[in-house]
Amino acid sequence: MLCLGLDSGTTTCKGLVLEANSGKVLAQASAPHSFIDGLPRGHVEQDPWCDATERVIQTCLEKIGERRNEVVAFGVSAQQHGLVTLDDRNQPVRPAKLWCDTSTAPEAEKLNRALGNVDELIRRTGDAMVPGYTAPKILWLKENEPKNFTHTRTILLPHDFLNFWLTGERQMEYGDASGTGLLDVQSRAWCEPLAEFIDKDLLAKFLPLRSSTRPAGLLRSTLREKFQLGDVLVSAGGGDNMLGAIGTGNIVTGRLSISLGTSGTVYAFAETPIIDPKGEISAFCDSTDHWLALACTMNVASAVDRVRDLFKWEMNALEKNVVRSEPGANGLTFLPYFDGERLPNLPNGCGVIHGLNSSNTNRHDIARALIEGIVVRLAQGMKRLVDLAIRTDELRITGGGAKSATMRQIVSDIFGLPVVGFKVGEGAALGAAIQAAWTYGQTRGEPMPLEKIVKSAVKIDRKTRAEPRKENETLYAELRRRHADLAQKLATGGYL
Repeated sequence: MLCLGLDSGTTTCKGLVLEANSGKVLAQASAPHSFIDGLPRGHVEQDPWCDATERVIQTCLEKIGERRNEVVAFGVSAQQHGLVTLDDRNQPVRPAKLWCDTSTAPEAEKLNRALGNVDELIRRTGDAMVPGYTAPKILWLKENEPKNFTHTRTILLPHDFLNFWLTGERQMEYGDASGTGLLDVQSRAWCEPLAEFIDKDLLAKFLPLRSSTRPAGLLRSTLREKFQLGDVLVSAGGGDNMLGAIGTGNIVTGRLSISLGTSGTVYAFAETPIIDPKGEISAFCDSTDHWLALACTMNVASAVDRVRDLFKWEMNALEKNVVRSEPGANGLTFLPYFDGERLPNLPNGCGVIHGLNSSNTNRHDIARALIEGIVVRLAQGMKRLVDLAIRTDELRITGGGAKSATMRQIVSDIFGLPVVGFKVGEGAALGAAIQAAWTYGQTRGEPMPLEKIVKSAVKIDRKTRAEPRKENETLYAELRRRHADLAQKLATGGYL
């Protein structure tokens, strides 16, 4: 039984073919996404992602040759929070606004006050509102592009749109829906007063809410013919963090995953909702009908790419420069808020390099300060998870940043935990394939426990293991304190 997992990320669509019974990955492929050029700062948009997704599917199927006849299910992961709007002909009304679009900060503040105050919003939904969520994008559309809002008949999230393209069926599962900011994560029902604050008819534009364990539908006939496939089931899919949790084996309590992609996330499975009264941790539903407590930062690969472009470095040159510098980057503190930030919530924030002097104004100290700055923000998110009673003795790492031994060691030192990667590094695509296999078995009346598929497919790579170095413990504790203090003081003074 072969299942194809897709992960439509911010910059790239990735896919793989999983042999569910053995846990082997038989093929992998990727294709880039492009952005809409010429937008003002804070606006980040893309045309929906069918072309790249189709190329990835075709390449994966070509790589497995005649075994394409064994493909029985697809699963789709995609970047969370994006707003896709369709008209009455099921065509996009406008490009999709992405999770990293911070132009909606004023609308997020309006929604935080919509039910009285933030505390009440958290009580009613489980989350405070941040610009990255979908709800502020919808309000922004209504206020700034009223004609486009009027023409919108259907509102989808990125993975919902790809499911619709694959199957012609419309539905929205609990996990990704919780990232809209409009779902009461405890009851798994829409918060109607909040939706009505945006528009009294808003919920009529949303897709039916369903369990994350139910299939989205069957691959439509035109695509079956194009891909030369038989009947193929498409699972519910989910957001990249929800499927990344499955693809890193984070389906039981006591595990903590960190994903280093365009953004950074730290998350943990939970049997019951974990609500943060401070609103720093997102209380999402997951893709197994449980919950996912998650901290998110906005600047990881995007920040690295900016510094690489500045110095005209290939990726290995960046790593070599990081290694040349010592822990603590010779006194430099780098707040890498190039695109604003979500933790802390500074949508209009900017990057800051503090502590420059005649001995550290060089490429290698700046490079290390950047990487340490990226990781410190995620470590602050983990501290908040620990405050909310999340416990673990090991950190599982995935995403592009996980490929770097230097990055893994810095993560281990700053988090103070052992860090280990995986033999299959694309956790979200693997999680999508695992969910597809699990759903297929349930639908066929031949259920295979999710735990069994995960155990077969999710393989730790012990060679990637990094242990925290005791000699850096005090230094990095001070660096975490300095980062938090500098960000707080600059933000209070109006400089972030």
